[in-house]
Amino acid sequence: MHQAKKGNQWHFGMKAHIGVDAESGLVHSLVGTAANVNDVTQAGALLHGKEGVAFGDAGYRGVGKRAEAQGPQWHVAMQPGKRRKLDLTRKWAQLLDKVEQFKASVRAKVEHPFHMIKNLFRQRKVRYKGLAKNEAQLFALFGLANIVIAKRRLMALHARGAS
Repeated sequence: MHQAKKGNQWHFGMKAHIGVDAESGLVHSLVGTAANVNDVTQAGALLHGKEGVAFGDAGYRGVGKRAEAQGPQWHVAMQPGKRRKLDLTRKWAQLLDKVEQFKASVRAKVEHPFHMIKNLFRQRKVRYKGLAKNEAQLFALFGLANIVIAKRRLMALHARGAS
């Protein structure tokens, strides 16, 4: 874990980088890093090797140039500031905005496991007990989130089959 000063207050923190299957919504890879590690450095570790297409937020800009992240075709979100500056009266800007909306809709699958862990399991903060122990706790939490997500999908399939 790493300490960082934000304003005049010190924080200790870590990041959880996850890879999520776009179809099922299940987490297939997890990497826990210190908070000062850039997201793009972990892109290769989040791939399982069978992806044809990968989506990332603006923190993954330049991922296509990295050797460890080669394989899938990357679709990385535009920076929010650049997107806000688009002149939506122009046709090309409207099309570009639609593309960004589609990217965001696919990337939203990544946020659902985080929602479950933070809101349903009430795990919003980690204690400073070391990166390895916190990462082990994250593996357990994301595993439980996978079980809940899979259960919901199976129950929905069962309900459709029964009717």
